[in-house]
Amino acid sequence: MNVIVRDKETYHQQTTERMNQHFALPEWSARQKLALACRILAAEGHDSGLAGQATARGESPGTYLMLRFGLGFDEITADNLLLVDDDLNVLEGEGMPNPSNRFHLWIYRARPHVASIMHTHPPHVSALSMIGVPLAVSHMDTSLFHEDCAWLREWPGTPIGDEEGRIISDALGDKRAILLAHHGQLAACESIEEATILGMFMERAAKLQLLAMSAGTILPIDPALAQEAHDYRLKPKAIAATFAYYSRRILRGDDAVLG
Repeated sequence: MNVIVRDKETYHQQTTERMNQHFALPEWSARQKLALACRILAAEGHDSGLAGQATARGESPGTYLMLRFGLGFDEITADNLLLVDDDLNVLEGEGMPNPSNRFHLWIYRARPHVASIMHTHPPHVSALSMIGVPLAVSHMDTSLFHEDCAWLREWPGTPIGDEEGRIISDALGDKRAILLAHHGQLAACESIEEATILGMFMERAAKLQLLAMSAGTILPIDPALAQEAHDYRLKPKAIAATFAYYSRRILRGDDAVLG
């Protein structure tokens, strides 16, 4: 029997092609995706009272979908989201946006390709942010953040002003994610799905890191292999399918989230 041995890149290409062929994904609107994102993050332990924000670009330039301040992540539906302009004035919906959403606007202006931002204060990320240690990538499941997670070392205070927006936007740079000292995490991505999955997995990465630090020394992994795993885990169809999986879990309990 002849064993066929191919270059690994061949299998990466094959996997992408098969994902594109076989992954049938729901055609949800941006409002529905953002509502699902909030419910997913709430179910994963990211809620912290009224703290944290989930936003996405609106259909018209300079408009953004945001949560109504006063509602928790687990209360969001496609129908109760707000549409605001580039100065947080409400264009559609009732109520007010979270004033802290202002720092999202700085990131959107600096990064035209960013379509969605998820910012939360989950417990393990928050604990890691308190001890002055950046996120460590030493596991396949955390490879999404290899060379793709910035670290803001100094807390600039409550991010309701323009200066905090500038500081956080500058610290994020061109990366998808950032760990914010004494604060939490943020993911800024080209889709709602990607921002949600990175936000969710950063908390898992922080939990793994704290467990590993309590047991011994975290060992580094080969940067080339970490980059390969990063690119593999972030294949758009894989991210979308992962988002759809967690969305199905939410919808089994409450399909009213879709509006």
